[in-house]
Amino acid sequence: MPNRLASATSPYLLQHAGNPIDWWEWSDEAFAEAARRDVPVLLSVGYAACHWCHVMAHESFEDPATAEQVNGDFIAIKVDREERPDIDAVYMAATQAMTGQGGWPMTCFLTPAGEPFHCGTYYPPTPRGGMPGFRQLLDAVTTAWREDGARVRGAAGEIAARLADSAATVLPSAGIDPDLLERAAVALEAQFDPRTGGFGGAPKFPPSMALEFLLRRHERTGGGEEAPAAVAVTCERMARGGMYDQLAGGFARYSVDAGWVVPHFEKMLYDNALLLRAYAHLARVSPDPLPRRIAEETVAFLLRDLRTAEGGFASALDADTDGVEGLTYAWTPQQLRDVLGDEDGNWAADLLTVTESGTFEHGSSTLQLLADPDDPARWERVRAALLGARAQRPQPARDDKVVTSWNGMAILALAEAGAALGHPEWVDAAAETADLLLRLHVVDGRLRRSSRDGAVGAAAGVLEDHGCLADGLLALHQATGEPRWLAAATDLLDTALAHFADPDQPGSFFDTADDAEALLHRPRDVTDNATPCGASSLASALLTASVLVAEPDRYRTAAEAALRSAGFLAEKHPRFAGHWLTAAEAMVRGPLQVAVVGADGDPGRDELLAHARRLAAGGTVVVPGRPDAPGVPLLADRPLVDGAAAAYVCRGFVCDRPATTAEELTASLLLRP
Repeated sequence: MPNRLASATSPYLLQHAGNPIDWWEWSDEAFAEAARRDVPVLLSVGYAACHWCHVMAHESFEDPATAEQVNGDFIAIKVDREERPDIDAVYMAATQAMTGQGGWPMTCFLTPAGEPFHCGTYYPPTPRGGMPGFRQLLDAVTTAWREDGARVRGAAGEIAARLADSAATVLPSAGIDPDLLERAAVALEAQFDPRTGGFGGAPKFPPSMALEFLLRRHERTGGGEEAPAAVAVTCERMARGGMYDQLAGGFARYSVDAGWVVPHFEKMLYDNALLLRAYAHLARVSPDPLPRRIAEETVAFLLRDLRTAEGGFASALDADTDGVEGLTYAWTPQQLRDVLGDEDGNWAADLLTVTESGTFEHGSSTLQLLADPDDPARWERVRAALLGARAQRPQPARDDKVVTSWNGMAILALAEAGAALGHPEWVDAAAETADLLLRLHVVDGRLRRSSRDGAVGAAAGVLEDHGCLADGLLALHQATGEPRWLAAATDLLDTALAHFADPDQPGSFFDTADDAEALLHRPRDVTDNATPCGASSLASALLTASVLVAEPDRYRTAAEAALRSAGFLAEKHPRFAGHWLTAAEAMVRGPLQVAVVGADGDPGRDELLAHARRLAAGGTVVVPGRPDAPGVPLLADRPLVDGAAAAYVCRGFVCDRPATTAEELTASLLLRP
């Protein structure tokens, strides 16, 4: 019999709608019921593609005896962390404070006031590896609540107060200048693994934002024709390893080993959007054809496997298939021979490092393409056959909710990559997604977090939604020259400045709006992790907008203050400040602006525009259009030159002579700041 989650919009919550546990969605009514019954709250937080979330669900949440215990002694609340990142942030801070670590599934026990008193992550059904069994833990919590409830409530109140104090603490400000950027780059490169790429040891996550920062720094400082080794080696090793889908394109979330061989198999929209941006940028500065191929295959994956019927992008493909991790993707040599025949099967096994002993589990292997095939036509034939055979296997589930911030990242990556690499159809796809978000996710002038199947969710947009979507819209404005994207972006930025800024800490922002649902405290995360934090994404968008609008001072001042607030983090922990550093590189350069004017369809304008997009450093603002096009301030007072198309290259308020040839434009673009 379905529980209260049957009407949820979150695919993760719907996965639990058939549980015997009487789950509630997060609501005032749930906490009121806990207070009425005088029982604690069991808060379980996860996401649809989470492997260990599925494990705990199968072991405990689907067990009738466990459900009877939970229903009798608790109010059980289930939260999708991707739909409610604010709730996740508040209670993850509690979990990390209590245990020294975090992760999902996150399991917290709260008072009816929402104050945490015991937190953890995955619990097995019976004691194992030093962990208590889940039902054993339920017994202990119930006993403590019934026999010593006043002490439990008091301790929970003290924990909540300490967490609020910690959330109110901001890092010291520090100026961001070329010297700090150099120190951050040196610190990053000291952690670089020259053999297998990436930074640090296993598990290895794709360092997309750090790679973009290092590329921009390389362009600013004139490091030569070749991309920095940390970028080139990391991108090659990731693309050739098992973390990348050698048959269908697209990256898994991370590698469990240092060599990118065995992934954690879920494919997330945000990873692929961020990696698309990095590979497309590398493709512009490297003669190696690999980055362009990976960019094109990643876009194919996004448009084929994550595109929704409404024109957005789904959140993820699951890590598991029928409860088995990697079932869809791993192969044995015999399976290759069964599909391809002995000759091609053995050739493919050698090419893809599929061994008799296996590189993954149970004698199976992930597919690696450690070197380009000596017979490309044969490889394409083999690849198509394997992909067709794989399509007949059970497939991982898709989390098809459309998350605003992640779709904003996809819009930005598609618009940038499409413009730079000559794929206008990618820009069209980005525009379709932007239209969907602006039409569906903006309700009564305010941004919502997500939608599914064309129905917008109730959760309010958080800071990262505003920053990432604004950044994506600004990239679309540059790719198309259309003023509507600039207008929509500035509306979002104005809302963010009005509702998310901390009035007591210039440059600091909360992750929730001042009129959002009140939680234990307003979360404020300044670290870039798997995705840019809300504040760094907003700083990036503010900086870009500051050179696109007619009155730039307010956006520029806000961007500079935000970047100063992250200076300490950027210098001391650059791996967790990748997007901050990326924005800082653009700030140090200006950002550089290129206005390319000419009549629509003018081949001269098209040639200058393609040249600018190919050569301009990352973070450069490039806008095409007719001179004095309405609604496009960057094109104001930029006339044709003797009736011909021209490119105006500007740094701050100083512009070079207009360039009318590719050679003149090259000379302007390659000048160092």
